[in-house]
Amino acid sequence: MREGLLVTADGAVFRGRSGGVAGVATGEAVFNTAMTGYQEIITDPSYAGQIVILTAPQIGNYGSTDRDDQSSRVHARALVTRSMSRIASSWRSTEPFDEYLVRHGVVALCDVDTRRLTRHIRDHGAMPVAVGTEIDEAELVELAAAEPSMVGQDLASAVSTTEKYLCRATTDAVGHVVAFDFGIKTEMIRSLNGRGLDVTVVPASTSAAEALALQPDAVFLSNGPGDPEPLAGPIEAIRGLLGKTPVFGVCLGHQLLGLALGATTFKLPFGHHGGNHPVRRLSDGRVAITSQNHGFAVDLWSLAGGERPARRGLPTPDLLPVSVETQFGDVSPTHQNLNDGTTEGLECRDVDAFSVQYHPEAAPGPNDATVLFDQFATMVKESRAETT
Repeated sequence: MREGLLVTADGAVFRGRSGGVAGVATGEAVFNTAMTGYQEIITDPSYAGQIVILTAPQIGNYGSTDRDDQSSRVHARALVTRSMSRIASSWRSTEPFDEYLVRHGVVALCDVDTRRLTRHIRDHGAMPVAVGTEIDEAELVELAAAEPSMVGQDLASAVSTTEKYLCRATTDAVGHVVAFDFGIKTEMIRSLNGRGLDVTVVPASTSAAEALALQPDAVFLSNGPGDPEPLAGPIEAIRGLLGKTPVFGVCLGHQLLGLALGATTFKLPFGHHGGNHPVRRLSDGRVAITSQNHGFAVDLWSLAGGERPARRGLPTPDLLPVSVETQFGDVSPTHQNLNDGTTEGLECRDVDAFSVQYHPEAAPGPNDATVLFDQFATMVKESRAETT
C-alpha cells in the first residue's frame, strides 16, 4: 500500500496509507460519528466539498452494495479512516468497500490516527485540509492553505438536477409533491414515495411560479451542501411559496426556510455529522436520536431583536426564543439539539410550513424521526382535500 498524508490548514500532519486511488484531494475536513453507513455517507450530496473522517474504528467490514448509494456518485472529496477491512462479512455485499472506492475514483487514507485528528477538529474547528499519496508534505501544506472556507460557497447548485423528473408513489397515491433538489438523497424520495406521494424533483433554480405551475399539493425542500446564505434564488422562491402551498424542509431546506422567513444563519464550529445526535421536542420534552449532516444553523434570535444567549452547562429551552414574528406570521422553534442547544426545527403558525435540521429518513442512522414524513403526508392529504 502507498503511504499517504493529510495536512490541515493550520499545519498539523497526519500519516496513513492509501485505501483508494492515488491522487490528491482538498476540502473542508469534518468528522462523522456514525458507527455504520459509510457508503450512504460518502454518496450523500450534502458532503460535496468536504473530506470525511469516520470515527468508527473499522470501516468496510460489511462491504458495499449499490442499494445503499444515496446518489449516482460519491460526493465526498476524500475519505479518512482508522482501519479499512478487506473482508466483506455480509450477505448483502456485492463488492469489498476498498474496491468500491477504487471503482469510484475516491482518494482515501486508512491507518490514520483518527482519534487525534477528530480532537484536532473539535478543538480548532472544521478547516480546509489536503489529502494525498505520492506527494510531499510541503505541497500539501500549500494546497491546504489555498483551499477556501465553506462560508459563502453555493455548492447546492452544483449537485442539483438540471432537469425535473417524476418518481411515482410505491403505494396507493394520496398526493403530489414538488421536491426542490438542493442535493436530495435517494432515501428522501423513497420515504415520500412509500407514503403514497408522487414526487416531481425540480432543480434548485426553480422559481415559485414554475413550482406552482406543476400543481403540487405540497412542496418539499431537500438536504444539500454548503452555505445556505448565497442561495438567493431558492430563498426568494420559498418566499413565493409560503401561504400558497404547504412546505416541509429538511437540513439545508430547513436553513433556507429560516432565511426565507427573515432569520440569519451561522456556521457551527465543527458541524453536526453522525447518527447519534440527541434532539429534544420542545412541546413535550421527548428526545429522539437523530442522523445529522450540516455545518450551519438557523439563528431565530436574529428575528427576536436580541443576541443568542451564552450556554452555561447543559442546553436548556431558554437558549431559544419562545416565538418570533415574521412577515409570514408567528414562527416557533420546535426542536433543540441537546449537545449545543441550537435550533433543530421550526414551525410557522399562520401558514402551513415546518422544517427540521436533522435527517428523518436517516440512511444511515436511527429511525426515531420517520414520523415526520407521516406528518407531511397527512398535510398533503389535507391540502389535496381542500382543493378538490
